[in-house]
Amino acid sequence: MRVAVAGTFGPIHDGHRALFRKALERGDEGVLVALTGDAFARGKRERPVPDFTDRRERVRQELEALDEWGRDVEIRELHDEHGIASTDPTLDALVVSPETAHEIADINAERARRDLDPIEGFVVPFVRAADGERISSTRLVAGEIDEHGEVSPSKEASDGAGSERSATE
Repeated sequence: MRVAVAGTFGPIHDGHRALFRKALERGDEGVLVALTGDAFARGKRERPVPDFTDRRERVRQELEALDEWGRDVEIRELHDEHGIASTDPTLDALVVSPETAHEIADINAERARRDLDPIEGFVVPFVRAADGERISSTRLVAGEIDEHGEVSPSKEASDGAGSERSATE
C-alpha cells in the first residue's frame, strides 16, 4: 500500500510523529509526505512557520528515526489543500488527524471525477499534552508546551496544571 501524509510539520511534535509512524507502518509500497510550500503554509497562519527547506530536512530526519521498516519515502511540495491526494493515481491511503478526517470524502469525490480509485483514510487520534489539551505546533510556538507535550513552567504556574502526561486518546 502506498500511503500519504500531508501537513506543514513545523515545528515537529509528537502528534506529527504519530502520523509519520502510522504512514510508515502501513506504507509497505512507499510513503509520500506532502509538505506544504511556504506560501501555502503561511497563507492562513499568524504564527511563524519555518522555511520549506528547513521543514523538509527535519521531516526527513524524523522519518529516518521512526522508520523501522526501511520504507521508500518521498517528500513532495504541496501547493493547495488536496492537490496531491486527489491527483496522484499511485496513492492507496492517506493518514489524517481527526481534525482533517472529513476531507477524505472530498478527496475521493475529486478522485472519482478524475477516474481514479478512492483512497482509504487512516485516522490517528490526537496526541494529548500533559494538560489534556492536544499537542499542536501553535501551542509549541507560543511556548505553552514542548514538542512532547510537557507544559512549560510559566503556563503551569498560571493555570495550576500538573506535570503528569496524558496518553494518546
